[in-house]
Amino acid sequence: MITEVMVRYGELSTKGKNKKQFIKQLDNNVKNALNEYRGLKIKSHRDRMHIELNDESADIIINKLKVIFGIQTISPVIKVEKSIEKAKEAALFLVKSNYEPGRTFKVNTKRADHEWMFDTNEVNQMLGEYIMNSIPEIKVKMKKPDINVRVEVRLDGIFLSIDSIKGAGGLPTGTSGKGMLMLSGGIDSPVAGYYAMKRGIQVEAVHFHSPPYTSPQALQKAKDLTEKLVKFSGPLPFIEVPFTEIQETIKRVVPQGYIMTITRRMMLRITDQLREQRSGLAIINGESLGQVASQTMESMSVINEVTHTPILRPLISMDKTDIIEVAQKINTFELAILPYEDCCTIFTPPKPRTKPKLVHVLEIEEKMDIHGLIERAIQGIKIEEISANNNQESKQKHIFEDLL
Repeated sequence: MITEVMVRYGELSTKGKNKKQFIKQLDNNVKNALNEYRGLKIKSHRDRMHIELNDESADIIINKLKVIFGIQTISPVIKVEKSIEKAKEAALFLVKSNYEPGRTFKVNTKRADHEWMFDTNEVNQMLGEYIMNSIPEIKVKMKKPDINVRVEVRLDGIFLSIDSIKGAGGLPTGTSGKGMLMLSGGIDSPVAGYYAMKRGIQVEAVHFHSPPYTSPQALQKAKDLTEKLVKFSGPLPFIEVPFTEIQETIKRVVPQGYIMTITRRMMLRITDQLREQRSGLAIINGESLGQVASQTMESMSVINEVTHTPILRPLISMDKTDIIEVAQKINTFELAILPYEDCCTIFTPPKPRTKPKLVHVLEIEEKMDIHGLIERAIQGIKIEEISANNNQESKQKHIFEDLL
């Protein structure tokens, strides 16, 4: 008897005059996530969204919706005409579907149609009596019942539900502008991307690849990590940056203690140019304060000196155990710990500087052709759209080169 799935908005309810734009973006995101189900009718209103089912399973639709940012709660719903008899039948069906001996219930009615013949107390009483007469052993409990039958009397019908499933929260992806995610093959950066998406940012992944020092498996692992994020955002670009020449130059020219600092500065310069060319507003990375040598306050200050672009660090105050917990939740952890080295781990010096001096960094960089190295790296980038189930066997890859 489940006829539709109801979506309730989270922070969108506080957006005032901009609320329509947020709802429109959420509507687009939901339609993209459910585009394989042609029989659905999706209707977005100012306070909620209704997804009318045809032959689709409510459970399948709900599982798809649970990872879409901007959704507070989700409920499987029975919609009936404004008939108290129909409402009784629907309420009893919902309670019977969830009843076990000893469970309690209550009916909680809200009425948007104040012209209807019954008020909320009358609806509560009639539906409650009908349920108790049909299930004699069931008990009423007004505070914290096991089964809460929610009834909404609206202009276009009566909506009944008992489940309220927690959604992903946050803001609809795409409402906060575009950001470039510096995606390594590690644990942290995919989690940072997840949190950026949760705040409405449209993410593009930037990955630095240094063959033959980094393997094809390492590159594929980064793409697979990106694919894990797709379910939260829809298809997203994966930008592969050739970094071999830059890393070889750094290894040849730079004193060991400053290798990590200058490597990160070069990565940041390139990411910033890509951001500018692709109309991004910010750079996102997985740095957590004090976790490694390049993530001390002193290091981050020297590395940041190459740009005035906002650098968002969603993980900045998180412990590693907290980050791992989120990585496990979003299913990136097992991939991230596969033993393929990336650009951040090759050529790592035994004693990197935790408090590098900017004046020394600038002196070292004068020995390098910074402009030429960056220009050649950007000329060699490859851009691939990563979508769900994006792999060589089951999906054709879309490679876009020289788009910049």
